[in-house]
Parts: sequence; structure tokens; C-alpha cells
Amino acid sequence: MKTVYKAKLLQKRKWRIRKKVTGTAVRPRLSVKFSGKHIYAQAVNDDAGSTLVFLSTLDPEVRKSKVKGNLSGAKSLAVAFTPKAKAAGITSVVFDRNGRPYHGRVKTFAEAAREGGLQF
Repeated sequence: MKTVYKAKLLQKRKWRIRKKVTGTAVRPRLSVKFSGKHIYAQAVNDDAGSTLVFLSTLDPEVRKSKVKGNLSGAKSLAVAFTPKAKAAGITSVVFDRNGRPYHGRVKTFAEAAREGGLQF
């Protein structure tokens, strides 16, 4: 029962954030999802409804470096995501933390992406 309640609260936070955060072609939304084992990051143009850049810890190039869903994995995925986004012409993004609090893996990913050159 408690897990169902927590999931409902998470969904409410996601909806509340998504009302305010939208991505455009000039400034896409950088959405980050954390599961127990993996991390998924994507730059989304909400106007067109398309994903511009996607990278996760399941990607073969990222898997070679044994990246997991922990703090060091969040940092290394952000470092790998930034050049891929720049190659697609993305320099500025809107950060979507996907309902999660801004600390731990979310904060580490955001700071590493900023260090890589993304502006948000």
C-alpha cells in the first residue's frame, strides 16, 4: 500500500513539473530517468514531439566502460551525453528531473552536464 501511495505522489510531482517545463527546437528539454540499475537521458523537442538525442547506460559504447546507475555512473553518462548533444546542435536545455528531488544522482548528472558545456 505504501509503495502505491509513493508512486502516486511521484506521478503528481511529474505532472506538476511538466506543466512548467517544455522543450523547443532552440532549447529542448533534457529529461533524466533513473531506475535501480540504469540511467536514461534524452533531449526532447515537445513542440514537434520528437527526441533529438538519447543516451542510456544500456548503450553499447557506454557499457564498455562499465557504467552503472550510481553517482559515478550519472557523472560519466552526463560526460558522454554532452558531446552527443553538441554534435546535434544543442547548447542550451531545460532540465527535467522527472519528479525526483534535486540531490544525489540527479544533481551529479546536472553538474557534470554543465561542466561539459550545456547551459540550463
